[in-house]
Amino acid sequence: MIGIPTPVEVLVIGRLGVDVYPLQSGVGLEHVETFGKYLGGSAANVSVAAARYGRHSALVSRVGDDPFGRFLLAELDRLGVDAAAVAVDPALKTPVTFCEIFPPDDFPLYFYREPKAPDLNITAEQFDPEAVGGSRVLWFTVTGLSQEPSRSAHLGALELRRRAPHTVIDLDYRPVFWSSPAEATMQVSAALEHATVAVGNREECEIAVGETDPVRAADALLERGVELAIVKQGPKGVLAKTRDETVVVPPFPVDVVNGLGAGDAFGGALCHGLLEGWSLEHMLRFANVAGAIVASRLECSTAMPTSSEVERLLGEGARHGWHTNPAR
Repeated sequence: MIGIPTPVEVLVIGRLGVDVYPLQSGVGLEHVETFGKYLGGSAANVSVAAARYGRHSALVSRVGDDPFGRFLLAELDRLGVDAAAVAVDPALKTPVTFCEIFPPDDFPLYFYREPKAPDLNITAEQFDPEAVGGSRVLWFTVTGLSQEPSRSAHLGALELRRRAPHTVIDLDYRPVFWSSPAEATMQVSAALEHATVAVGNREECEIAVGETDPVRAADALLERGVELAIVKQGPKGVLAKTRDETVVVPPFPVDVVNGLGAGDAFGGALCHGLLEGWSLEHMLRFANVAGAIVASRLECSTAMPTSSEVERLLGEGARHGWHTNPAR
């Protein structure tokens, strides 16, 4: 067991790797001449985003015993994330992910995680029961359910959690990590029994509960026992639903540079809003703006905004007529 100083405000489990982004946009990787290297992985990005709001954020993951692994550990420390539960795998290499950048809406990803990424070797010994049970937010993604021993380690941690408030499942379904959609549906279904908050886009909701219509998907998630269902609708914004309230927030308009990481920025802001006890409407507005800020920048983890940056844009949006469309 690897100890994490408690109490932890935001405990995140899952994917960690190196993002290699082209410094030229609009061309394929075969034509790119220079690249930037950044900390990446959806779980790691969420942990960084939460830390940017001053939260005690900790990550449970693994890296390889190689230069990229050492880079990631140093970056987590530099970006304010507690990495005490990030283990070093003696055999597997730190994964690398390349992307292509074709704004405003095409950002292909190329994952190099063979034969297996260290973050899928997460074990139960990496979880401090006190940190798991006592964290105010626990965030995990469905990627961690795709292989053993990570799957069993996740489910064991969720059992320790006992469906405590703010147990968040990110329905971050990526087909490349799964043997079949049916396998993903089965594993996600089991994990939903432990979650109080579910976040995903329409395609991810189809894998989770068989629904793509945002309202029906949210209702199906609520029927599984979650208390808050959030469905991302792309250009139609975000829908969130509890048993008593439904809110729809339109997207915040920006010139998109790189859409990757916007969802992780949304996630970190959502964690912050849950801890602040904000209204559902304000929390979604804040998270949408956080995602928009990252979409307007090249990198992901190092692009995560501070509260003051988000609040400034929120104020500008209000002055220019950006508003919510609550459906009650």
